[in-house]
Amino acid sequence: KAAKEHVIPEDLDKVLKNKVMKTVSDLYYTSTAAVEMRCLDGTDEEGIISKSVSSHSDLIPGIYEGGLKIWECTFDLIDYFSEAKIEFTNKAVLDLGCGAGLLGIVALKGKAEKVHFQDYNSTVIDEITLPNAVANCINAGSGVNRKTSKPPSKRPKKAGGLLPDALNKCRFFSGEWSAVRKLLLSSKPVSKYDIILTSETIYNPDYYSALHDTLAQLLDKNGRVYLAGKVLYFGVGGGIYIFEKFLEERNVFRSSIVKIIDKGLQRCIMEMAFK
Repeated sequence: KAAKEHVIPEDLDKVLKNKVMKTVSDLYYTSTAAVEMRCLDGTDEEGIISKSVSSHSDLIPGIYEGGLKIWECTFDLIDYFSEAKIEFTNKAVLDLGCGAGLLGIVALKGKAEKVHFQDYNSTVIDEITLPNAVANCINAGSGVNRKTSKPPSKRPKKAGGLLPDALNKCRFFSGEWSAVRKLLLSSKPVSKYDIILTSETIYNPDYYSALHDTLAQLLDKNGRVYLAGKVLYFGVGGGIYIFEKFLEERNVFRSSIVKIIDKGLQRCIMEMAFK
C-alpha cells in the first residue's frame, strides 16, 4: 500500500463533524461504532469498514490491519509510561501502527517536540487518528459529548495554548511500513526519532522484516523503541518471544522485556535500543 501524508484540515469543525467521542484515562477517542455506522454508506474509500463488518473480523491481512480497534496492549504501554517515568519532553516521537493514536497523543501531552502517526489504512487516519488528535488538543468540556447518543454539536473551546501549537507538532501518514519509511527518509531534513512507540504490531511474523527495517532506519542512534505485544497471537503465529528471537538473529538491536502483564493471555512490554 502506497505511502501518503494526510494534511490536517484548516477547518477543525469538519474533523470532528458527526464524531461521537468517548474518554478513557483522560484521553478522548472516537467511537468506532459511530464511524462504522456512518461509513457503511460508502464514504470509506478503502472499503475496510464494510469488509470488517461483513467478515466479523478485526484483521484482514493486506487489506485491513486492525487500526479501528483499540487493543489492550495500548493501555499496558500507557501505564508503563507512568510507572517508568518515560520522558517525552522535547523528543521526536513516532507512533507506528498507531490506530487510534493514543500512544502518540500521550507523548504529545508529555510535551514532545513532534509526534508523527502512521497506520496502514488511510481510513483509520482520517476517521479515527486525526479526530482523536484534534479532540485531545482542545478542551472538550463544552463541545465533545461524552455520551454516545449524539455527536458533538460544535467545536470544543481552545485549551490553554494547546491549539494550534500542539497540532502543529503532528504529522499523519498511511501506507505500509516500507513505503512510509522511504517517504520519511526522503524528506529534508531526514526524520529520525528519539522514541518509537508501537503496540500489537508483532502479530504476524511475515511483517517482522519490514517492521525491523523501519525501526532500524528511523530510530535515532541513541533512541529507544517501546513495544507492547502478546506472548502469542493465535491464528497468525506471532508473539513477543518469537519477535525477540528474530531480533537476536538480526543482531542490530538489544532488547529486554521490562514488564510482564499476567492478566488472561500474557502480555509484555519490550524496550529496544541499538547495540
